[in-house]
Amino acid sequence: QVQLVESGGGLVQAGGSLSLSCVAAGTDFSIAAMGWYRQAPGKQRELVAVITSGSRTNYANSVKGRFAISRDFAKGTVYLQMNSLKPEDTAVYYCNLEAAYTRQNYWGQGTQVTVSS
Repeated sequence: QVQLVESGGGLVQAGGSLSLSCVAAGTDFSIAAMGWYRQAPGKQRELVAVITSGSRTNYANSVKGRFAISRDFAKGTVYLQMNSLKPEDTAVYYCNLEAAYTRQNYWGQGTQVTVSS
């Protein structure tokens, strides 16, 4: 059974930084991509950043230049470094894993990020 465990969320003032980590357990298959999504109250879940097994990255326009995603798929781990945080970054951040070949998606339970103004 695949489990994704996020850590690193919390409360920070605007302009501050946070680092998120996600570790996948139970992955006896190749990983195609891992990424981060977020969902703010009353809004739909949206892509924040994703990184593939080939290290290609894709970022939401709203976080480009402020957030950086990195990975260590051998350890089933993905990281998100968030700098220059804004109140509008406040959301629950979810880790996502896409399996190679099957393209099945797995989700973590989410970690709260709150940015105060």
